[in-house]
Amino acid sequence: MSVLFAFIAALAAQPVDDGPIRTGGTAVESTDSVRVREAIAYSYALPPGAPTDDYALTAWCEALVTGHVRLGETLTDPSDLDQEIMRLGRLEAADFQAGLNAARDRQSPESLAAAEAAAAERTALWDAAIAREEEASRSEVFGLFFGLPGRCEHAARRLRENITTPPATPEEVGLE
Repeated sequence: MSVLFAFIAALAAQPVDDGPIRTGGTAVESTDSVRVREAIAYSYALPPGAPTDDYALTAWCEALVTGHVRLGETLTDPSDLDQEIMRLGRLEAADFQAGLNAARDRQSPESLAAAEAAAAERTALWDAAIAREEEASRSEVFGLFFGLPGRCEHAARRLRENITTPPATPEEVGLE
């Protein structure tokens, strides 16, 4: 059974709660829920060229969303949806940067160099797209960005919280 189908089955097996539905405030996700999401995120292969080390991956992810936002900012009249995508991208980039900042002093010179190289490579790709003279071409590239691997948010959280144990596996959280 694939990890995704196992996750859906696990969700379906949860008891139905007909109580009130919380629609605002600051609900806190359970530790078990975070472990399940982390296990799923780490079970998927990363895109080609993505670093596997959490620190370098977080730098790579931060460069991806920052570059996407920078590209969007070159558009003359971005739609409301594009504006929202850029707002969310800025929040994601800040989260990734917080993880990088929290873990910087714990990194080896090699890890720092790998993170810098990964970010520079992604930034260069966005710089090339930003340099396109035709706005229609930049807008097209902006619309082609489909987001980040789920592992990005977990890698940043693991850095912020100084989690050094291996991530949970699908088997450990009961998905396989």
